Amino acid sequence: MHHHRNPRRVLGLIAALGVTLVCAGCELKTDTTSIQPTPEAAAMPDMLVSTEWLSEHLDDPDLVVLDCTVSVEQGEEGLVVESGRADYENGHIPTAGFADLMGDLADADSPYEYTVPSAERFAAAMGALGVGDDTRVVLYDASMSAWAARVWWMLRWVGFDRAAILDGGLAAWTNEGRPLSTEPADRPAKTLTPAPRPGLIADRDEVLAAIDDAAVSLVDVMPEPHFRGEMTMYARPGHIPTAKNVSVMSLLGEDGRYRPREELSALFEDDIDARVITYCGGGIAASSTAFVLTRLGYTDVAVYTASLQEWAADPDNPMEVETATE
Repeated sequence: MHHHRNPRRVLGLIAALGVTLVCAGCELKTDTTSIQPTPEAAAMPDMLVSTEWLSEHLDDPDLVVLDCTVSVEQGEEGLVVESGRADYENGHIPTAGFADLMGDLADADSPYEYTVPSAERFAAAMGALGVGDDTRVVLYDASMSAWAARVWWMLRWVGFDRAAILDGGLAAWTNEGRPLSTEPADRPAKTLTPAPRPGLIADRDEVLAAIDDAAVSLVDVMPEPHFRGEMTMYARPGHIPTAKNVSVMSLLGEDGRYRPREELSALFEDDIDARVITYCGGGIAASSTAFVLTRLGYTDVAVYTASLQEWAADPDNPMEVETATE
């Protein structure tokens, strides 16, 4: 079962899978509670919600909860990565549906893992899960929120801003003794109208141009030894030139929740209006970093979703192995 895994080790494996994000035109939503919130203000109290908040709102008719787990285990011959659907069926937060990042939320025709499908296909898949234009969404996973952050980023990419991540995910929920269910979600399909923001996803050509563009920051979210080139899971070791390393592991406390805002802010030195592109190995961990940057108020964040699985495989793309200088 999910809760017996070492969550920080799992996050390290996820970081190795890699991810990059870009966020354009993001506004922080603060909790300005009023007696009669307007529909616009009723999106979510914050991009991050507590287990307490979710427990109190599980029965809200406009709230859709989605389990986004992908199972990552260390096998004898390397990582074993599987859909989290079996774990979901064994026990999930009551009312939650299952968002399958290894199924209809990815482009199966791509040579790379977790490739973003078209905006129309993604919106249709979310609609089938009961997410409509006026729905509110809470996303969680069993692995330190990186998979949930990827779905959050994709929702934002198609123009949907009414989503939040459950802080601490399934582990926080179960550690507090909150109930699990084996009932499948039974939600009527809705229509989610895509209004894509292409700037939230960066491609190889933009990343290549960013190397020589001082106005664009690249953030490598892989563990430090991977950034330095001391180990690798991809075609070549090292990092993209000019990238700064902020390991995705540094975003979370020991309990798997995101660290306090002041501590997170201290990890990043860029102007909040500068363009920032995050990347990892496969675009998952980078989404968590992009989520954090967006919540901190950064206005022009993107994820290089293909990340090192694409970049390192092409010898024309430069990589460095020396330690980055301060």
